[in-house]
Amino acid sequence: MKPGTPALRSIRLLDQVRERIRYLHYSLSTEKTYLHWVPQIFHPLACAGSEISARADVASVALGVSANYAHH
Repeated sequence: MKPGTPALRSIRLLDQVRERIRYLHYSLSTEKTYLHWVPQIFHPLACAGSEISARADVASVALGVSANYAHH
């Protein structure tokens, strides 16, 4: 995360995604798209634990959050 970027206040992943998207002033259609795809990317039946970690790393880069924070 860049210095000066506020910490995420939400605990739930979708709320964190929504919070970060709004902080970055992305469009509403982008927010809806991200919120649609996140559950599919991180669905526990869709991939093994190590793959979830790898996907979290990729998603955290896309959203500009630290990878360690994305795993919580």
